[in-house]
Amino acid sequence: MRTRVLTAIVVAALVGMTTSVAWPQQDIRWGTPPVGTAGHKAMVTLANLLNKEMPKYRISVLPTAGAIATVKGFATKELDGYYGSDVAFQELASDSGRFKGFKERVQRQPIQSFWSNTIEVGLAVHVRNKDKIRKWGDLAGKRMFTGPLPFDTRAQTERALNGLGVKFNYVQVDLATVGSLLESGAIDAMSIYTGSESSPPPWLSEASLAADWAALNPNADEIAEFKKMGFSVVEVSPKVFNRDVHADKVVELPFYYSFNVGLDVPEADVYEMLNITEKHAAELASTDPTFAQIAKDMKGFQKRGVQSSVDLVPIHPGLAKWMREKGVWDPEWDSKIAKR
Repeated sequence: MRTRVLTAIVVAALVGMTTSVAWPQQDIRWGTPPVGTAGHKAMVTLANLLNKEMPKYRISVLPTAGAIATVKGFATKELDGYYGSDVAFQELASDSGRFKGFKERVQRQPIQSFWSNTIEVGLAVHVRNKDKIRKWGDLAGKRMFTGPLPFDTRAQTERALNGLGVKFNYVQVDLATVGSLLESGAIDAMSIYTGSESSPPPWLSEASLAADWAALNPNADEIAEFKKMGFSVVEVSPKVFNRDVHADKVVELPFYYSFNVGLDVPEADVYEMLNITEKHAAELASTDPTFAQIAKDMKGFQKRGVQSSVDLVPIHPGLAKWMREKGVWDPEWDSKIAKR
């Protein structure tokens, strides 16, 4: 009897080992901006899809102080995946801005593996001030919330304001109180933004309940200056904000965002992730409009995303393979592919 029991235990252990070897599961700790932001919402949607379609991986969505914190967390090996923008990559590559002095802490180089959407930034004032503050230049000396300190949306907005020579007083506030502070007059203007020209962040919807804000568009001269500085400029429909923004259009400045993993996720698996994402792009977009751009043209969007950062961070070989297959790869990028 004892022999039979021991034999059963050994067989069970062997079966367990065989199962473990046949179906290994790799954890991916994927960093996002805080709960209530467009980036966090989008990663939750994407993670739900990939966890279902790729059971060999177990993705955990980890909110951080901002997208820049996820890039740093990946570089210091605290995170396995991150949310990065061309704005952040520019600072990382030039050892400037929020990455000043960070190079010595880098344990691995961030790379690009999937471009998900653009974020478009703008500004708003309280409706009671819309006839007093008519353009971005009128914000000189005003109290403004351009976004939390770590946010790329803040960096993009302030780059544009600095380019115009607009000096303002930055006020740091919690996202949950932005609307009430605009209503009270504690701040004169606030950041607004959308994802894929169609999806405002959840925190802005909450702010809209506390304050009646009006979109503040740059005037024609300011738009011309932005274009000279290299900014893209888009006009977003007011309808996407689901409220009256007291303007017939909202002028915003877009930049590119990406959800990325490193070389510990092999080329074949990143290639599969991209195929899964493309196959389910319409489904992703119906759940979260942030994915509307890849639902419309995923291969074209990957090309534009890579072009935004090709000289800043390397390209995952899985993304390179996928783009070659789709006919959107530039052979001049061959030297930019990440290697161990």
